[in-house]
Amino acid sequence: MFIENASSDWKEGSLSDVADITMGQSPSGSSYNEDGIGTIFFQGRAEFGFRFPSVRLFTTEPKRMARSNDTLMSVRAPVGDLNVAHMDCCIGRGLAAIHSKTNHQSFVHYTMFSLRKQLDVFNGEGTVFGSINRNALNEMPIIIPSNEKLAEFEDLVSPMDEIIRNNYNEICRLEAIRDSLLPKLMSGELDISNITI
Repeated sequence: MFIENASSDWKEGSLSDVADITMGQSPSGSSYNEDGIGTIFFQGRAEFGFRFPSVRLFTTEPKRMARSNDTLMSVRAPVGDLNVAHMDCCIGRGLAAIHSKTNHQSFVHYTMFSLRKQLDVFNGEGTVFGSINRNALNEMPIIIPSNEKLAEFEDLVSPMDEIIRNNYNEICRLEAIRDSLLPKLMSGELDISNITI
């Protein structure tokens, strides 16, 4: 929509024209825990899932934050892997949070996918680990559509993104129910012998 069918009145710009970029900073290692104390913390792409990262670590000393629905991008090898922040979270030095300046977060998210070839340039070869800094990310060249086209895209795609988020929420709820019931079933604490299916 924005690459193959670009209109002549759309302007050339850079990622910083449409998004605010927060580079991650790791808190003190002594603040990490897996007990749910403090703020959700993602160090890098190790927690990335299909769409949303898996919660594993928390920190009591958050440094840099991503907001709910921000695009999370790996800034260390491999550069360019993407996920979405399911809720406000702390990000470590392996990640950047990309947030729309004009409330067009779906456009910003899918723009990041279109930059994959450009981001691949920052991936090192051999024993050199690839990385990208804030300036290089800010200066990524993009085509910026008209406000009308941006609004049209957001109206079309945002509801689909919301359905994906709702489905993910339901999966998390079902997993939590499974994880709480299964040990009770295995230990015999719950007796289901009289249930007819």
